[in-house]
Amino acid sequence: MTDEESAAYNPRHEDDHVDARVADHSEVGPPRWVKRIVLAIIVVGIAYVAYLISAAFFPRWWAHRVGDQVDGAVSRGTLWGLFYGFLFTAVPLLVLVQVRHRFLSWTWRGIIALVAIVLAAPNWLTLSVVAGNSSAAHAGERIMDVEAPGFRAATLIGVVAGAALVLLVTALSMRLKGRRAEVKRLRGERDELRRSREVDDGPREER
Repeated sequence: MTDEESAAYNPRHEDDHVDARVADHSEVGPPRWVKRIVLAIIVVGIAYVAYLISAAFFPRWWAHRVGDQVDGAVSRGTLWGLFYGFLFTAVPLLVLVQVRHRFLSWTWRGIIALVAIVLAAPNWLTLSVVAGNSSAAHAGERIMDVEAPGFRAATLIGVVAGAALVLLVTALSMRLKGRRAEVKRLRGERDELRRSREVDDGPREER
């Protein structure tokens, strides 16, 4: 090997090339977006199977539970419907609106959304009876017609009232937050103006 070749040869460069080849081989596999699509398909499939199973059981079961509470009385059906519709709409929505906070990570936002969905379970069960097409849903409708009159209409009223209240509270809180931020900004500008005036007045007093 000549002096020029020995000067050009550097073992570190060879090691760098080896490391680069190893890194390229370590990244062999499907792209991240492909993995996400596969994961999404699996989740959707599991959710669909769970929906089919629940649609065959829960509407009839929920109708019997509500029927036991109402026991055929329109007044109790109305009160229970308002209770379920309002409470299990307002509370989940109040939880759900917390995802707007910027300090939360996407993981925590997903957890909060899942908790909100679970908290609204009674309303989802009533919806499965009203909007379902399965035999269990039709059986649930007949059960509620006899054992829980007024429950479904009152539930709808409670849902609307609960959602309206949460929207009003959220709008007011966001407005107050905006006003607090504006007041803080104006105070900062005022303090900055005072400091600039003190700096300008200082040399004049020395004169």
